[in-house]
Amino acid sequence: MLSTLSEILRDNWEWRHQIGRLSIFELVKKSRGAVLSWGWFFIKPAMYIFCFWFALEMGLRQGAASASGAPYILWLCAGIIPWFFMQDMINTGTDVLHRYPYLVNKIKFPISSISAIYTTATMLVQLMLMVVLFAIYFLCGQPLDIYLLQVPVLLVLMFVFWDMVSIAFSELSAVSKDVANLIQALSTPVFWLSGVIFSVSNIHVEWIQAVLNINPVTFFVSAFRAAFYEKTWIWENAGLCIGFAAVFVITAVFMVFVYKRLSKEVPDVL
Repeated sequence: MLSTLSEILRDNWEWRHQIGRLSIFELVKKSRGAVLSWGWFFIKPAMYIFCFWFALEMGLRQGAASASGAPYILWLCAGIIPWFFMQDMINTGTDVLHRYPYLVNKIKFPISSISAIYTTATMLVQLMLMVVLFAIYFLCGQPLDIYLLQVPVLLVLMFVFWDMVSIAFSELSAVSKDVANLIQALSTPVFWLSGVIFSVSNIHVEWIQAVLNINPVTFFVSAFRAAFYEKTWIWENAGLCIGFAAVFVITAVFMVFVYKRLSKEVPDVL
């Protein structure tokens, strides 16, 4: 297991320059042919956020300011902007080998590093959206404080975790299309059941809290809200942190197991 993990880490490090170039090319390819080009990376999320803000705050009157005086729009953005990254990783990152079959069959690119291409490209978009989130944060009259130090740590954690998910499930999806279809079908339920648009602290049913504690989407959404909106440290929620740590370790072990079993079969399947 350790030798397989070392192989994955070594391949990603040795091919890091190619990963970076291909990630930029991925973004260029997405924006090619559009008049607004990279602007669509901001326009689509903005429309998404506006619809939820209007429906929840204006329509259902769910919005409320925090103890620090931050408005509801900041609470919504702090949770939904990280979701955009996770949504892309769930929908596309888990079937990324079908997106780049030529890298497997023609260039002989390391299979574990192919996931890093899409993860890096998606994270670059997320970093641009984080700039927007910080702009919203300051426009809401919030000051620089020590809690924001959590943000870069969370971004690194989010990159590593979802890259592991991509490595594991993209290989399974390459072998069986049913895996990709199942994961994509779960994307919408995950959004509605993970606390992206509701506060998980308002749920007082023990078994539901236990399930949410092992939901990585809930962890990241809650962590970013702790930094931007609630002004708390994420480790103050011990149950959520322990649950995520357990899922992180299980995902790492699962990734190594799948990679060891399937990495040699994937080129033949594709």
